Amino acid sequence: MIETSMRGTRLGALSLERDDLVPPAERVSVKYVCPTGHVSHIPISVEAEEIPVEWDCRCGAVAARPNFIVEPKVLDRPVRTHWDMLLERRTLKELKALYEERVALLHEGAFAQSA
Repeated sequence: MIETSMRGTRLGALSLERDDLVPPAERVSVKYVCPTGHVSHIPISVEAEEIPVEWDCRCGAVAARPNFIVEPKVLDRPVRTHWDMLLERRTLKELKALYEERVALLHEGAFAQSA
């Protein structure tokens, strides 16, 4: 019997194109220094629209670029609690009256479950 299998490389596993002739993308080395003294040089593409001022260091701290002022991060909106949202709808006087009304109903047995 004649075998008609394909010989050579595995299909799809290897590329037959040569990448040694392809020039790598242009990059610039950006220096970052963390508060503990680690210095990192990060290669970033020349085509990058914005180079970050901060970078996460390998020690877990936040490294910054030397000679750049790091602006403090400002929260857009403070976190609102349930109490804050309640105070937006009612005044303390209204809440106290509502509380007294509910306590009176509780003592009367209005909320007791029937068996």
